[in-house]
Amino acid sequence: MPRAGWLAALLAITAVRASAQDARTAARLAMVEEQLVRHGITDGATLRAMRTVPRHLFVPEDLRPLAYANRPLPIGSDQTISQPFIVAYMTAQLHLTPRSRVLEVGTGSGYQAAVLAEIAAEVYTIEIVAPLADSAAARLVRLGYGRVHTRTGDGYVGWPEAAPFDAVIVTAAAYSVPPPLVRQLRPGGRMVIPVGAAGAVQELMLVEKAADGRTTTRSLLPVRFVPLTGRR
Repeated sequence: MPRAGWLAALLAITAVRASAQDARTAARLAMVEEQLVRHGITDGATLRAMRTVPRHLFVPEDLRPLAYANRPLPIGSDQTISQPFIVAYMTAQLHLTPRSRVLEVGTGSGYQAAVLAEIAAEVYTIEIVAPLADSAAARLVRLGYGRVHTRTGDGYVGWPEAAPFDAVIVTAAAYSVPPPLVRQLRPGGRMVIPVGAAGAVQELMLVEKAADGRTTTRSLLPVRFVPLTGRR
């Protein structure tokens, strides 16, 4: 093919890619307005993070047309990426600041960790399913989320050597709130965690630790998450 032909083909490919990127950006912004703002998410930092993180890059390629729908999607190994509203709601409940250090249990595809990293200073995330942990770690590095620290392991026991944390978020349902995670929560910190039996409707719980170390727990809303697995 003559040089002019190669140049024309390259320009055409570039134009197609730019158009696809513009469409995804528009879909992401529409997602925030229609699924989050209209349904009561008001935290500015959370909304900015949700407008920024490209959710389509955290789902399997064949599901990217559904990336900005308000629904969970399978990511392999019987795990899912939560629907955007739940990601935003849980994030907002943590009351993060640019100085926050956050522990996430259940990395999945890395999407929630990326959203957290758009707000907080450091994110520590644990995934028990090794293939998911490996792919999420590589994806987060590739997308520039260097402030996210990843680990393969049992999230029930947390990340004690990095504690205490200003916030803890658990993205799988436990039968009860794991005591190690409560211990690793800084006084004044907040934890959000779904609690209940696998396959049933669970309760998303907010755990708050007071300055004296005492904790209070209250239910936020009914949810349905995959179960927390591991030794416990």
